[in-house]
Amino acid sequence: MLNRIIKRGHRKLPKSDLSDPNSNGHDPSSRVQPSTVTVNHASRPSATATANSNGAVLDRGDRDSLSSDIIEPLPMFRDVPVSDRQSLFMRKLKICCVVFDFADAGKSAREKEIKRLTLLELLDFMQSGSSKITEPVQEELVRMISINIFRCLPPASHENTAIDNAEPEEDDMYLEPSWPHLQIVYDLLLRYVVSSDTDTKVAKRFIDHSFVLKLLDLFDSEDPREREYLKTILHRIYGKFMVHRPFMRRAISNIFYRFIFETERYSGIAELLEILGSIINGFALPMKEEHKLFLVRALIPLHKPKSIASYHQQLSYCITQFVEKDYKLADIVIRGLLKYWPVTNCPKEVLFLAELEEVLEGTQSAEFQRCMVPLFRQIARCLNSSHFQVAERALFLWNNDHIVSLIAQNRNVIFPIIYEALEKNIQSHWSQAIHGLTANVQKMFLEMDNELFEECQRQYQEKEAQAKVLVEKRELTWKRLEAAVAAKTGSGDGMVMVN
Repeated sequence: MLNRIIKRGHRKLPKSDLSDPNSNGHDPSSRVQPSTVTVNHASRPSATATANSNGAVLDRGDRDSLSSDIIEPLPMFRDVPVSDRQSLFMRKLKICCVVFDFADAGKSAREKEIKRLTLLELLDFMQSGSSKITEPVQEELVRMISINIFRCLPPASHENTAIDNAEPEEDDMYLEPSWPHLQIVYDLLLRYVVSSDTDTKVAKRFIDHSFVLKLLDLFDSEDPREREYLKTILHRIYGKFMVHRPFMRRAISNIFYRFIFETERYSGIAELLEILGSIINGFALPMKEEHKLFLVRALIPLHKPKSIASYHQQLSYCITQFVEKDYKLADIVIRGLLKYWPVTNCPKEVLFLAELEEVLEGTQSAEFQRCMVPLFRQIARCLNSSHFQVAERALFLWNNDHIVSLIAQNRNVIFPIIYEALEKNIQSHWSQAIHGLTANVQKMFLEMDNELFEECQRQYQEKEAQAKVLVEKRELTWKRLEAAVAAKTGSGDGMVMVN
């Protein structure tokens, strides 16, 4: 409860609003500008809310000041002639430009309900397709949508609690209080984007780079309902507005870079990766160098953050899509996994092993041979892990027929690396289940190449014998040292020189 009160008291600005509006080639005129809204005030016959002198968007305080005004409902579309419906649509849009404060649920309840019903009526009108909306109406529609959805997001829960990697519990999950209005506004935007009546040549003037950047900023919302809508809308924009595709990929990459190397905090990484999974699936072959660089510079480093569990499923899908598209990338992917392999985070190791199996399924022999030595050294370390799930997941790799076939083809290199780890498990691992799985893998090796298995066994026994001799020699040296100290102490000489 305390976190929710703090959220209402502090707001964080979208990152795109912190930058110069003229940067990145954005047209300053594309910034959202509030339209004139006619309302009836309790103490005056009418009042008009206008934009400020420089034409900038009204801030939250200015918008909330309008919520004290009384909005009068307008006639329904079916009650006016067809020729008047476009102008009525514009008037309803202007009513919907008023943004209310939902911190107090009882404040302006009547006006909030009028706006909600007006938004629903606008949505029904667009879905009916009874009248194609004109270009000025489209501009006003996008302006109304922008005023409602582009806002300051409340600070994330970790900013209030100072707890690293805090996973919000279901009861404490922040839900946007203005969602009854926002949901319908998002439905209007989605309907506008997917409508066959929407001409992309016209719409791209309103759905421009600045609009897309602000949409991406909203993915940091903690409300999962909002992120789900944003995911669908952004995917549709990517599919319909081909001119925006390179820019959108670069913008998503920049979000990933900031998340990986600076903040490690962003709510919508999983949703962005889900969009990218579909985009990667549609990449044409041969794959462009730009896409390969995106894999190396953005996707593989996403294995670094501690919060990978929240988006690993989507990340793993994107990675395997690249390998399925171009099997030659398997070596790059596997070496990338090894680079970011966790040292002390066992749950993260289990995720890496699961992803490794999916990547190996799409790996061909030539790419496998390039990385098999460092790969199986890491797998050997996982086999000896005292964490039951890590050792078990590593042993499960031998249940995959394709991986077993790759191992069989290169058994002369892999057997000597892995044999010692298997033998240590049999001798000293605490889990009986791991003993059984290890014995099955050893049996598989024995059936695959009996001579090589016996040679590895002989080398291991020789190595153990040499190690035992070294231990005995070290113990003998210590005994001699202790005897020398005892002799010198007995003779009254406190100084002992040992050569």
